[in-house]
Amino acid sequence: MTGPHALKPFLLAFPGPLRDRLVAAVLSGEKTATTGLLVEYEIENEELPEAGERSALIDSDGREVAVVEVTEVRVLPLGEADLRLARDEGEGFLSVAQWREAHERFWHGAEMREALGDPGFVVDDATMVVVERFRVVETLQEG
Repeated sequence: MTGPHALKPFLLAFPGPLRDRLVAAVLSGEKTATTGLLVEYEIENEELPEAGERSALIDSDGREVAVVEVTEVRVLPLGEADLRLARDEGEGFLSVAQWREAHERFWHGAEMREALGDPGFVVDDATMVVVERFRVVETLQEG
């Protein structure tokens, strides 16, 4: 998707095994939501996505593997995450507690703290998160 109508990248996690699992879950239809930190958007001076916006799902090798369309965006405190979100993340979470533990491990990890420029960064119930719901509109074939 290069050229004047190129789509912005839809990135899940950091390149590596976690991104590979998340991309596979999107492609299989299991993953229809993702949650990020509002502070990431603020640091990057990036606007929040909007419903109807399309992006290119990027795998760990930097390849565009699908086009996804945002169907809903919500900003809420982490403490308001619910079971529907946990299940829609497509990672097999059976409870909000499981979902939260996995996300806190990621957000408290060295890569995220480095990306945020805050080695002591921690989340709590009041941390604002961005929940994106999406659907795959096209799977891209490798040429």
